[in-house]
Amino acid sequence: MEFVGLRALDNVSLAVESGEIVGLIGPNGSGKTTLINVITGQIKPLSGKVLLGEEDITGALPRTIALKGIARSFQIVRLFPNLTVCENVESAAVARGHSRKAARNRANQLLSEFGLQYYADLPARTLSYGDKRRIEVARALAAEPHFLLLDEPAAGMNEAESEVLMDILAGLPGKRGLGLLIVDHDMQLIMKLCHRLHVLASGKTIGEGSVTAVQKLPAVIEAYLGTNA
Repeated sequence: MEFVGLRALDNVSLAVESGEIVGLIGPNGSGKTTLINVITGQIKPLSGKVLLGEEDITGALPRTIALKGIARSFQIVRLFPNLTVCENVESAAVARGHSRKAARNRANQLLSEFGLQYYADLPARTLSYGDKRRIEVARALAAEPHFLLLDEPAAGMNEAESEVLMDILAGLPGKRGLGLLIVDHDMQLIMKLCHRLHVLASGKTIGEGSVTAVQKLPAVIEAYLGTNA
């Protein structure tokens, strides 16, 4: 993928399997959000393919990709501020084809899982930033995805809020059988949560593998993790 001559993604190959959590990390501007945008149809790559199983979904409309089972959250929270918390979550279930009654039941279930049931009837705009983040994840799950792509879900959260979110996310692959791709700069969350890591820098892959293995790669240490020396 290129933007005005800048190669934002250069020969990046990433796979996520059902039931696993993969962390996508790297410095600011390394191409992480661009990759999610390509996968979810917000932008079309100049070359390469996006495959869902054996199906080529490259360049399909975002709605089409969502209905096929790939949901996402955004770097900047994108809730409907004047709808209630419950209505925000309901909206994804309705878009998936559920009736309002079924969507409401689905939303209430998810709000309980996320500890947000007491805010169900409040306007989404009135909640704290950390709670808005959790609402966005709950809304994405209401679409019943096979794969969930989260772009900095812990951004703006304090340590306690991050711990709560981590506990919820850790259980999703086993509970729902979905694959989870997480972009975040909270390395404590990433290291504890992820089964594998994929590291980008300047649009290129500079490391991938287990958390332990990637932490030891010189290129990753130099570009992103740094040293204590």
